[in-house]
Amino acid sequence: MKERLLDMLAEICEDDIVKENMNIDLLETDLLDSLGFAELLALIEDEFGIVLSPSEFQREDLNTPAKILEILETRG
Repeated sequence: MKERLLDMLAEICEDDIVKENMNIDLLETDLLDSLGFAELLALIEDEFGIVLSPSEFQREDLNTPAKILEILETRG
């Protein structure tokens, strides 16, 4: 799951730094914008069958690869 998530993030963010730094803030570094965030949620649902509704999370809850992975692992 971790490797696939990092591959998806690298594709959306167009930067492999997300694979090297699991604690990079995707929002503050402008690696992920609102459209990218929506794309990520759709890919997570397609790939893992896990629905993450934007209304149930604050942006800060999903702002690093490590936080996203933690949520996926608890739901998967």
